[in-house]
Amino acid sequence: MALFVIFGRFSRIHTIRQTTAFQHRTSPFKTIAAVRERSRNFHHLIQCLPNFLPNVVKIGSSMSSSPEGQDMMEVLACNSNQLADDLLAAGSNAGKRQKLVLDYLKVADRDGKSVTAEFPDGLDWFNVTESLTLQGSLRGKVVVLDFFTYCCINCMHILPNLKRLEHMYPIEEGLAVIGVHSAKFKNEKDSNNIRAAVERYEISHPVVNDNVSAMWRKLRVQCWPTLMILGPRANPLFVIMGEGNFDDLKLYVGSAIRFYKEKGEIQRHSLPLNLSGTGTIASNMKFPGKIACSIPPMDGAKDNNEEQLYAVSDSGNHRVLIIDSAGTVLHKVGGKQSGFLDGNFSNARFNAPQGVAFQGSDVVFVADNENHAVRRIDLKTQLVSTIAGNGTQGNDRIGGKSGRDQLLSSPWDVAVYSTRDLDMSFHADEASVPSKDVLLIAMAGIHQIWAIFLEDTIWWKFKKYGAGTCWAIAGSGHEQNRNTSYPHSAAFAQPSGLAINRVAKEVYLADSESSAIRKISLADGKVMAVAGGDRNPLDLFAFGDVDGKQYAAKFQHPLGVAYNPIDGCIYFADTYNHKIKKIDASTNCATTCEFRVANGTVRRFSEPAGLCLDRSGQLLYITDTNNHELLVANLADYSIRPVKLNFRVPEELDSVGENHPSGTTLKPTRPITMHPGAGQSSLRLTFNLTFPGQTTKLTEGAPQQWSIELPSSEWSCACTKGTIDTASGQSLQLLIAPPANDASVNGNDPSPIVLSFKLNLCEGDVCFPKEFTVLLEVQYSAKEVGHTNVERYDAQETYEVQLSREKLSLQQS
Repeated sequence: MALFVIFGRFSRIHTIRQTTAFQHRTSPFKTIAAVRERSRNFHHLIQCLPNFLPNVVKIGSSMSSSPEGQDMMEVLACNSNQLADDLLAAGSNAGKRQKLVLDYLKVADRDGKSVTAEFPDGLDWFNVTESLTLQGSLRGKVVVLDFFTYCCINCMHILPNLKRLEHMYPIEEGLAVIGVHSAKFKNEKDSNNIRAAVERYEISHPVVNDNVSAMWRKLRVQCWPTLMILGPRANPLFVIMGEGNFDDLKLYVGSAIRFYKEKGEIQRHSLPLNLSGTGTIASNMKFPGKIACSIPPMDGAKDNNEEQLYAVSDSGNHRVLIIDSAGTVLHKVGGKQSGFLDGNFSNARFNAPQGVAFQGSDVVFVADNENHAVRRIDLKTQLVSTIAGNGTQGNDRIGGKSGRDQLLSSPWDVAVYSTRDLDMSFHADEASVPSKDVLLIAMAGIHQIWAIFLEDTIWWKFKKYGAGTCWAIAGSGHEQNRNTSYPHSAAFAQPSGLAINRVAKEVYLADSESSAIRKISLADGKVMAVAGGDRNPLDLFAFGDVDGKQYAAKFQHPLGVAYNPIDGCIYFADTYNHKIKKIDASTNCATTCEFRVANGTVRRFSEPAGLCLDRSGQLLYITDTNNHELLVANLADYSIRPVKLNFRVPEELDSVGENHPSGTTLKPTRPITMHPGAGQSSLRLTFNLTFPGQTTKLTEGAPQQWSIELPSSEWSCACTKGTIDTASGQSLQLLIAPPANDASVNGNDPSPIVLSFKLNLCEGDVCFPKEFTVLLEVQYSAKEVGHTNVERYDAQETYEVQLSREKLSLQQS
């Protein structure tokens, strides 16, 4: 089965074959790509391929089940693509775009039949207390089925968009997002591993482990990621393949909800939600990602007696921990809530940081993964700054910019390499030649290796790079396992780990989606195989658990890698095999390491992701990610023990500082006055967001969440939570219905109305979160309208919320 992908706003899609074996097929189709670099044209491309390439097998032709299902997916893909093209032609004309979708929905609703597929019995579900069905609990909802696998970086890129959508349209408003997990790797079929991934990626919607890809096959899904949108009768409406389509997704879902509300088919019932959790608080760490040592082993450090420091990315807690060799936590950088904010260690915010690397002993660079940024931690000044990226995902595959102007895509690891200028000049005393530091980046989101040149540097082929500039140095951006002598012709598959061999001038990388360890010459950029994977650069399904030499060895989605110059071995985390392995760098032979705990039993890991060696090369530090633990192994006797973290201030007593912590409560100067004896009442609340600072604004594209808690269940509001749509204004209007003739007011006023806001703002080039609560007291007083009962009483209150980094206040009109 062949699959051709247009490289536009998304970097790849995955395919699953009908057989039990899986296989990737991704390659550029430049003839059609030149027409329009849009991922949605993929659907049109599928239909048109036979016209351009008669010998190409059309997607789905090898599938053998129900032709009816086959026809449905093909027709749905074709129609969705035609709609996407029409919307593109409509440009920014919102009225025309909405009319196009409405006209489409009228035809789709008239012609569409309910899908016959249903979630099989016995599947494991997460974030819900019971199984869901399309014709049962999901009936009456617009359903977005997100077909994903948790190893896929493009699937992860879609999750923030789904979260934004869920805030805009809560379940009670008619939207249900369901994650349908269809595994690539064997490890991903295990429900315990999926549960950990659901928690790690903070997925709050229901997820089902479709471990035999039953729904995938029944609905004729062809690739990861795929979003299928169904109407309230489980009638297919739209399909979107690939990432980078949020504007269309929002338009489709919003239009469908309005369309079916007018038809009276949307049901307002909730779902039996119950967020999955693994009880990680006791460990003080949550899904630790990577670890780095301040002094590379035997690297000619000037002061070998200098204290060794370790940086650990505490990814699930959105922070970086700086510890000593005894496990004492010297610094906690960032907070337990995600965000994107520079500043001191308490105020700074990260979002699922991964790779960490020391420059000397005072500076730590961080791959701030879900912020799509590289951050710099200065341990002397105790400040965090951003050196690349601005918090939004980019698609640049060349680079050349610096700072926040250079957009990145899911940086996963970083490594500092020192080199002299590669300018072929002769020096009588090579030791006196100054070295330049280059920060290497594993850019998992676009399958490349990048570099930030920290100083003016002459690099490969005598090219000069300015200080602070960020460039792609290896990889075409195509997702492949392609080794060549020309770095930009090579191709990687979600590179996720880096380790430098300074003597050989090579960097080893964990190429996770090809399940291989590979290397790049830092002298000329040549890309070479080390072990794992397959000779065929297009085969990204050559995984397993086999020791051996080079291609005979088989791994499963490795994430972490470290090089030990003492024994000449490359140690790596064979993540999805739950093992630590090593490769002899001189022979490319891979073997499994067995570490034993105090009682003599072999230590079992759970998706370990990070490794580093101490200065002696004898101690190997391991982040055991899904066990939420840091371990240290002695390579002399292969014993292993946990590193117990010692927080000098207990975690529960250490409040993370913010300009305005989430506990900030605002109260207006006067209460809301209602009439106690009114037969019918209404209360209209308006909140206008204003910004005293001219540069302050709501962050475009970021979720702006609110929720309301009413005095009792007898009070009602059309919507109790949602998001503020920045495109339609910066205000929130709520219509609340108090109970008629409230009998609870015999001398007692009701409980207050509580509104909670979780906003994301920007001030210039600095982004920051703002969380606060507005407490509205309600009092009943007949004096305002006379002592007698009235048939109806309507009240209206308007508030102005002033927001900036330094200010948070509430004014009542």
